[in-house]
Amino acid sequence: MADSLGKILLITGGIIAAAGLLLLCLGRFGPGRLPGDILIQKENFSFYVPITTMLLVSIVLTILFNLIGRFR
Repeated sequence: MADSLGKILLITGGIIAAAGLLLLCLGRFGPGRLPGDILIQKENFSFYVPITTMLLVSIVLTILFNLIGRFR
C-alpha cells in the first residue's frame, strides 16, 4: 500500500511540475505569438485558431501520458 501511494505522489508531483513548466514556457510566448497560429481580424469580427499551440500541447501530453503508462 505504501509503495502504490508513493508512486501516485511521485506521478502527481511530476504532472504538477510539468504543468508549471508548460505554463512558464507558454507565458513567455503568449497566446497567438507562435508561428503557425492563425489570427484574422476584421472590423467587427475576430477569428483565432492556435494550430501550433494545439500541436505543442498535444505533443507534450502524448509524451507525458506515455511516460506515465510505462511506469504503471
